[in-house]
Amino acid sequence: MSLFSQVVRVAGAGLFTFLSLLPAQAGQSQPKPSREASPAAAPTITLALDATEAPRKIFHARLTIPATPGTLTLYYPKWIPGEHAPSGPVDDLAGLKFSAGSRTLSWRRDLLDVWTLHVEVPAGVTSVEASLDFLSPAGAGGFSGGSSATATLAIVSWNQVLLYPKGWTADQIRFTASLHVPRGWKVGTALPMARQDGDQIQFQTVSLYTLVDSPVLAAEYLKVVPLSARGQGPTHEMDIAADSAAALEAPEEVWQQYRNLVSQAYALFGARHYRDYHFLYTLSDHVAHFGLEHHESDDSRVGERDLMEADGRKLAAGLLPHEYVHSWNGKYRRPADLTTPEYETPMRTDLLWVYEGLTSYLGDMLTARSGLWTPELYRDSLALIAAGLDRGRPGRTWRDLQDTADAAPALYFSPEQWLSWRRTTDFYDEDVLNWLWADVIIRQQSHGAKSLDDFCKLFHGGQDTPPMVKTYTFDDIVNSLNQVAAYDWRAFWTERLRSKSPRAPLGGIEGSGWRVVYNDTPSEMFKIGEGESKIINSEYSVGLLLKEDGTVIDAVHGSPAALAGIGPSMKVVAVNQRAFAPEVWHDALKATKNSSAPLQLLVENTDYYNTYVINYRGGEQFPHLERDPGKPDMLSDIIKAR
Repeated sequence: MSLFSQVVRVAGAGLFTFLSLLPAQAGQSQPKPSREASPAAAPTITLALDATEAPRKIFHARLTIPATPGTLTLYYPKWIPGEHAPSGPVDDLAGLKFSAGSRTLSWRRDLLDVWTLHVEVPAGVTSVEASLDFLSPAGAGGFSGGSSATATLAIVSWNQVLLYPKGWTADQIRFTASLHVPRGWKVGTALPMARQDGDQIQFQTVSLYTLVDSPVLAAEYLKVVPLSARGQGPTHEMDIAADSAAALEAPEEVWQQYRNLVSQAYALFGARHYRDYHFLYTLSDHVAHFGLEHHESDDSRVGERDLMEADGRKLAAGLLPHEYVHSWNGKYRRPADLTTPEYETPMRTDLLWVYEGLTSYLGDMLTARSGLWTPELYRDSLALIAAGLDRGRPGRTWRDLQDTADAAPALYFSPEQWLSWRRTTDFYDEDVLNWLWADVIIRQQSHGAKSLDDFCKLFHGGQDTPPMVKTYTFDDIVNSLNQVAAYDWRAFWTERLRSKSPRAPLGGIEGSGWRVVYNDTPSEMFKIGEGESKIINSEYSVGLLLKEDGTVIDAVHGSPAALAGIGPSMKVVAVNQRAFAPEVWHDALKATKNSSAPLQLLVENTDYYNTYVINYRGGEQFPHLERDPGKPDMLSDIIKAR
C-alpha cells in the first residue's frame, strides 16, 4: 500500500530458506493451509452483487452459502491484505438477513469479535441465503473502506460485500460471483470473466483469496490504455476511470512512460509472477486517495486532474510504480507473519520495513528509470524524505523504526497532530534511505560489479510463474543479501531498525555521492506538493506545519515554535501585527535571516488569544541534494534506465 499523506512528502536462482513453498493453481495465490478441514470439503458460495445504486453509495449483495444444521459461524473480512490492519469496514454492513427457503434464521454477533456472526441453521437445511447492503462512505478519508463511489464511477472491493464460513482457508473456499453495474458503465479488472451481457457480468469461479485480491473498477468514463504489445508475453493495461471524459486525456509521452515502467520492472526483477496485469487508476476528487496492491492489479486513486495536468502527474508519479512493485515484493514474496490463512487471523507487521520499505525504494527508483520523474525530481523527493526524518521526527529518540512497523495497525489510523513526536508509518520513507544505503554498500563491497538489482533478481525473480506466494523471514533477507555481497547485514539491519538516534540515516545519500543541504529556494517538488496539499511547511526552519488559514497541524517537538509554546490545533491569527496569510507568513519568515527581531505570532487556542515570541534567525529553509565531488556518483547510476 502507498499512502498519499496529507503533507505529500513535503511536511508514496539461488538458495532460499522458505518457511513455506506452496504450489499454485493458475491465477491464484496460496495462503497457508488450514488444519481444520480438507479442501475437498470446502464450500462453493455464489455472490450476486447489485451495484446499480453505486452513485448513491449503496451496494446490495445476495449470497448462497452451503450449510449444515447447527451453528454456522461466518466471518466478515477483518484483516485486509495490504492494509496491514483490522480495517474491514464492518460498521458499514447493513440490512443483514439470513433465510432458508421461506424461513428467516436468527443470528447474533460474537461478543468478543464484531466481525464474527453466528447463524442458527435448523434441521434439514443444506444452504443459507444471506442478503446484505454495504453503505459506501461519503467521506474521502480512509483506505479501501473509505469513499469509493461517485455519480460516475465505483471501485468494488469484494471483501466489503461478502461473508465466508469458518473452517477453511481463503484459498480453499470457492466463490462464483456476478456483478450488475449501472447502465452503460464499463469495467476494468483482473478477475477472469465467464461472460458479459450488457450491464451484467458473470465471473469465473475462483477462490475467496483470488476474489478479494481482484477489485473491479466500474465507470461511465473509462479508458483502456495497452502497455504491452499484443501477443508478446502477459497483457499489461491501464484501466483508467474518471469523473469526466476530459480527465482521461494525457500527452502521449505519459503512456510511453508507463510502458517504460513495465519494461523497467521486468529488467529489475527478471521474471513475472502474474498472468496479466491491470493498473486500476481512479481519477476523482471524491474518493479516498491511496494505493492498494493486488497480485495482478492495483487499486490506485488520485485527484481528477492529476493525469491531465503536469504538476498533478509529477506529484502522483510514484504511486503506480510503488503498487506495481508490490506484485513482486509483497504479493509474490511475502513476510511469513503477514501470510495468514484467511482474513480473521491477525497479521504481524514486524517485516513491513521490507514489504513496504523496500517497495518504496524500488518504486521511486522505477519512477525515475521509466521517465515519470526526471533525475532532478527524484533527487527533490529524496531530499524531502531525508529532511522530513532528520529535522521533522524528534520522535526517533523514543520510538525506533522497528516499533513503527510493530505498531502499524494502530499508526495507520493515528491523527496528524503530534506526528513529529508520535511518529507514524515511517517504515515507508525511512526505508527508502535504508535500502539506498544497502544498495550503496553492495556496490562498494563488490567494487561496482553488483547492486541491489542483483538482490531483486535473486529474491524476487527466477522463472515466470502464475500468482503464488513464497514467504520469507528476517534470516532469509540477511542470507540473500549475503549471496549478493558478503557483509554483516544482520548487524546493519539491527542497527537501522533499533536505533534511537535523533538523526535520520543519511549514509546511503552520502555514500552515493550526494549530501543534503538547505537554502531559501524551494525545490520544484516542494512547491508542487505545498500547492497541491494546501499546506504551509516550515518544519525545516521554525518547526511548524500549517494549513492555509493558519491552523497548526503540528509543531515539531523541540523546535523554535514548540519551545515558544505553540502546539497542534492552535491557529495563527497574525504575524508581526499583520493578519495571517500564506504570503505574509513567508515574508515574515524570510525576513528573520537579516533581522534581529523575533517572530511575534498572535495565536488563538480554544477561544483564547495569546502572543507567542519565536526566537529564530534562519530565514526559510528548504532541502536539496547537492553533489559531493569527492565521491563517485552512484545515485545517478541507480536511477538510470536499464
